[in-house]
Formats: sequence, C-alpha cells, structure tokens
Amino acid sequence: MRIDIISAVPELLESPLAHSIVGRAIKKGLVEIEVHNLRKYGLGPRKNIDDYSYGGDAGMVLMVEPVFKMIEELRSQREYDEVIYMSPDGELLTQAVSNELSLKENIIILCGHYKGIDHRIREHLVTREISVGDYVVSGGEIPAALLSDSIVRLIPGALTDETSALSDSFQDGLLSAPVYTRPVEFNGWKVPDVLLSGNPKLIRAWQDEQALERTRRLRPHLLDE
Repeated sequence: MRIDIISAVPELLESPLAHSIVGRAIKKGLVEIEVHNLRKYGLGPRKNIDDYSYGGDAGMVLMVEPVFKMIEELRSQREYDEVIYMSPDGELLTQAVSNELSLKENIIILCGHYKGIDHRIREHLVTREISVGDYVVSGGEIPAALLSDSIVRLIPGALTDETSALSDSFQDGLLSAPVYTRPVEFNGWKVPDVLLSGNPKLIRAWQDEQALERTRRLRPHLLDE
C-alpha cells in the first residue's frame, strides 16, 4: 500500500509517521508513506500557496494551481483509488471507514491549512472527504496522521499479533471490554476473578457482557446503529 500526503507544513507529519506501529510497518515494507511539500509548486519567487478569499472573508485559502499541479504529478506516476481531503465537514472517520481504506492500494491525503482550500479542488479533484470530529484544528496534518495510523495498523503484518485489531473498540460495533495486566493486585485494586479462571468460555462471556454494558453507558448511539 502507498499513501501520499500533500501538506503545506510537512514537518508536522515527521514524528507521527516515523515511530511505533506506523514506523515499523514502513521499515518492514508493508506500506510506503510519502509526504509532499505543497510549496514545490508554489507561485512566484516566494513560492506562495495561499491567497485572500474572494468575498472578503478573513483567513487565507490554499490556491487551486499548486494543489492541481501536485496531484497531477502524483497521478502521472501511478493510479490512485482515492484522493481524500481532511475536512471538518466530511464524513466522520469510523472503524468501518478505516477498514475499507486499508484494502486500497494507493491513496492521496490532502491536508487543508489556514482557512481551507479553493472549493474547485473539492469539486474536481477530491474523491472523498473525511472528518476526525466536529471541531476545527489549524490544519489537516494531525487528522491525516490519525487517518494514516488507523489504516496502517490494519495492514496484515503491521501488528505483532494480527488478532489484536479484531478486538479493538468499534471493530464489532461495540466498545472493547476492560483490559488488565500484572500484578493481580495493586493498592488493593484487583483483577476480576473471571480473567484468572483460565476458562476461555467464561472469559469471553464476561468480555461480551462488559463490551455491551460499556457501549450502552458510554456510546449508546452505537447500539441504535
């Protein structure tokens, strides 16, 4: 799999993509992630990539020409399944979305910045828009890192134990059950006896019950869905 990320501030993506599960997946050759500096196609001697918006609204807007040229260059090298724009008004990122995207071969992730991007990019170049929540951050870089991480960890071989992802929250539409590790007792706080029973059937029943209870209490809308 290959992920190409287009950014006005590529430095923001260096650390999140270089370590932990994503970094190891890259080193294993399971995924290629390339971050592209949009200023490569900036205009004029100062490599400008943004301008004032028509209509007089406050804030700078990423211009259509640098983004078009960057995407055109990438598309000349390979075919892409999706060109994704990280946007607060896109479809909400869910586990189902990450599962679907993990099966793609090549995707582009476009990071907005400042006030956003010229809407013509969204109309003619973007194939999908994804939001990480109903709030606004300074740019699309952190959301792009979140999306990339949620995708990469699902690629076979990215996790040491591939079955681990199957028990993640939301994978089956529910929150996950509580988890514990050693010691059995700390400060008077004990691990539930059922987890020490060695009985897989009882443990699984307890985990299912806990997952349902936590979902009902913390994310009841998931049960409606």
